[in-house]
Amino acid sequence: MPTAPDTAPVKDPVHTRRWVILAILSGSLLLIGMDTTILNIAFPTLVEDLRPNSVEQLWIIDAYSLAIAGLLVTAGALGDRWGRKRLLLAGFAVFALASLGAVFAQAPWQVIVARGLLGVGGAAIMPATLSILRAVFTDPKERAFAYAVWTAVIGGGMALGPLVGGLLVEDFGWQAAFLLNVPVAAAAIVLGGWLLPESRSPRTGRWDWPGVGQSITGMLALAGGIKEMGKLGPADPLPWVLLAVAAVFLTVFVRRQLRIERPLLEVRLFTRRAFTVSALSILLAMTGLGAVLFLLTQWFQYAQDHSPLQAGLRLLPAPLALIVSSVVTPRLLHTVAVRHVMGGGLVVTAAGLALPWAVQSVDHDLGYPTMAFCLALLGFGAGVATTAASVTLMAVTPVEDVGGAAAIDETCYELGAALGVASLGSLAAALYRHHLPSGAPESTHDSIGEAAHAADQLGGAAGSTLLDEAAHAFTLGMTPAFGLGALLSLAAAVMSWYWVPRDVRPTDENH
Repeated sequence: MPTAPDTAPVKDPVHTRRWVILAILSGSLLLIGMDTTILNIAFPTLVEDLRPNSVEQLWIIDAYSLAIAGLLVTAGALGDRWGRKRLLLAGFAVFALASLGAVFAQAPWQVIVARGLLGVGGAAIMPATLSILRAVFTDPKERAFAYAVWTAVIGGGMALGPLVGGLLVEDFGWQAAFLLNVPVAAAAIVLGGWLLPESRSPRTGRWDWPGVGQSITGMLALAGGIKEMGKLGPADPLPWVLLAVAAVFLTVFVRRQLRIERPLLEVRLFTRRAFTVSALSILLAMTGLGAVLFLLTQWFQYAQDHSPLQAGLRLLPAPLALIVSSVVTPRLLHTVAVRHVMGGGLVVTAAGLALPWAVQSVDHDLGYPTMAFCLALLGFGAGVATTAASVTLMAVTPVEDVGGAAAIDETCYELGAALGVASLGSLAAALYRHHLPSGAPESTHDSIGEAAHAADQLGGAAGSTLLDEAAHAFTLGMTPAFGLGALLSLAAAVMSWYWVPRDVRPTDENH
C-alpha cells in the first residue's frame, strides 16, 4: 500500500526563532544605548585622571553620538546593498576594537578617537537591527511589539548607562565603562553569525560616493554648528559658518538624491506627513531626555554630593518607566489613533521636563522625591511617544526603502540626544556662569566639575562655601534648560495632533 505524501506545512525557521532574534538584537541595542550616556557618570573620574581641557571634555562626550548621527544614512544604504547581517557583525567588530583602544588610552585625544570609532561601529549596527526586525516580524501587531521593545531598550540603555557606569567606576575606574563592551560585542558576533538571517534591498546600482561625502559633511557641520552656538553664543562667527556649511551640503545632498536613479536615501519619504512628524517627534523627545540625563548625572554628583553609583541609582525611575511604556504602547496603538498616542506621550514628556523648573521657581527646593517623579514622567512619556513614532515611521515606509527609514529613525534618536547635550546643556552652562557670584575663581566658570575640583583644593569652610555657591548656580541654570525642552516637546505634540493623518493605523494588515 503506497504511503501517503507528507502534507504537513514546512515551518519557516526564521519565523520560529523570531523572538530569539529579537532578544539578540535587543542585547546589542542595549549596549549602543548605554554607550551614549555611560561615560557621563564616569566622566569626573576620567577628568581627574587625564585632565582634558573644556573643549576636549565636550568632544569626549559628543564624539560618539555625532559619529553615529553623521554615518547612519551611509550605513543604512550600505546594509541594504552589502547585507544587513554582515554589516551588523562588522560593526560589532569595530565596536570591540575601539573599546579596547579606549581602555588603554593615556591621553584625552586617544579617548576622543576611540569614542569616534565606537560611533562608527554603532552606526553600522543600528540601522541593521531595525531593518532585520522589519524583515523577521511579518505580522503587524507582533512587529509593533518588537519596535516597542526596540525603543524601550535603546532609551532604557541610555538611562541605564549612568547606573552601570556607576557600578563599574566605583570599583574599577573609568576604563571599565569601555571594557564592558568587549565581551558583549563578542557574544553578539557569535550568536548573530549563527542565528540572524541575512537580508538585502532589491535595489541595485552604482554606489553614490558624492552623496556619502555630502551627507556626512552636512550632518557633522549641522551638529557642530548647534553645539558651538550654545557654547560660543550667536555673536561668534564660527557657529554660523558651520551652519552655513551644513545648509549648503545638505541642500546639495537632497537635490542629488531627488535627481539620481538609485539614491543613497529616498528623501521623498519626507513628503509623507506621518513620516516627517514621527521623525521630528523622536528628535525633540530625545533632545529633552538626552539633556536631562547629561545634566542630572552632574547635579546628583556635585550639587547633591552623591557617588557615581548613587547618582546612577537615582536615575532609575526613567529606564523603569521606559520599560513599562514598551508594554503599554502596543496596546494603545491597537485601540487609539496613533496621533493621540504620540501626542499624549509628548505632553507627558513635557510635564516631566517642566515640573523641576516650576518647583524650583516656587520654593527653591528640588528634593529627590520631586526629581524621581519627574524622571518617571519623562521616561514614560518619551517611551510612549518615541515607540509610537518609530512604529509609524517604519509602517508607512515601503519595503524597498526600509534601510533608509531605519537610518533616519536612528539618526533622530542619536542626533536628538547629542543636540540635547549641545544645546540645552550649553544653555544650562551659560546660565550657570551667569548665576555664579562675581568673586568666584575663574576656574569655576568652565563647569561645575571644575568648581568641585577647585573647592576640594581650597578645602575647609571656604571650599564648602564655594561648592555650595556653584551647586546653587548649576541648579538655577539647569531647570530653565529643562523648561525649554518642555516647550520643544509640546511643539512636537501639537504637530502630531494636527499633521498625522487620522487614517494612519500602523498595526493594521494594510501597513
